[in-house]
Amino acid sequence: MLPLKDNVPTRTTPYVTIGLIVANFVVWFWELGGRGVDYHVFEDGFYPCTLHGPCHVPAPIVIHPLPWYEGVFSGMFMHASWQHILGNMLFLWIFGNNVEDVLGRLRYLLWYLAGGIAAMAVQTFVTLHEAGDRVQAASIPNVGASGAIAAVLGAYFILYPNSTVFGLIVVWPVRVSAMFFLGFWFLYQLFEANFGLLNASAHGGGTAFFAHVGGFVFGVIVARILSGAGRIATRDDGLALRAPA
Repeated sequence: MLPLKDNVPTRTTPYVTIGLIVANFVVWFWELGGRGVDYHVFEDGFYPCTLHGPCHVPAPIVIHPLPWYEGVFSGMFMHASWQHILGNMLFLWIFGNNVEDVLGRLRYLLWYLAGGIAAMAVQTFVTLHEAGDRVQAASIPNVGASGAIAAVLGAYFILYPNSTVFGLIVVWPVRVSAMFFLGFWFLYQLFEANFGLLNASAHGGGTAFFAHVGGFVFGVIVARILSGAGRIATRDDGLALRAPA
């Protein structure tokens, strides 16, 4: 199912969500307008092997990977194709504006960045400890906002338990519970996670499903903690409210 919108109105203008979308597209057009997407993915993506080498990048590409702490943030705003960025930004717009509405702008921005780091950490851990060919798998650059966005989805899953998502299955319009849609999305990522490393190629890699799983779990756990501490609250009609400070 391709989601198009939800039924939850926002109370404030989602400036951070808009800014993140703009930032991702600015970086994307920089990739297109520079030496090409492949070059910038290999040059500026995050390499798990920078934490535990060696790094083996196939010829004829000559790469000088950024330090791990720089590559994490640069990779978080990079994408490998039009489909990659358009899909990510669609999910960010549909679900991010509502999460920002609850968390507030600064806390939401920190949440997004922390979720991206957590997602990258999970993917890196699995790559370094579970990959069949660890050196090859660790030498594939990780890029994309999907890990951070997965953390936003995890928060939405907790904050808006009774909301509805509208979308398309091929050309047929459908309406489903957000909990069902996001729950199914997470189970699919979990199912596919074991194939994420196997599907990686020398020209950009496969889908980092472990990053999606890690980001979503991060979002769920932190939202639960904040909810339990009374910092955020949900309503039975699917709308979420920020708890009094």
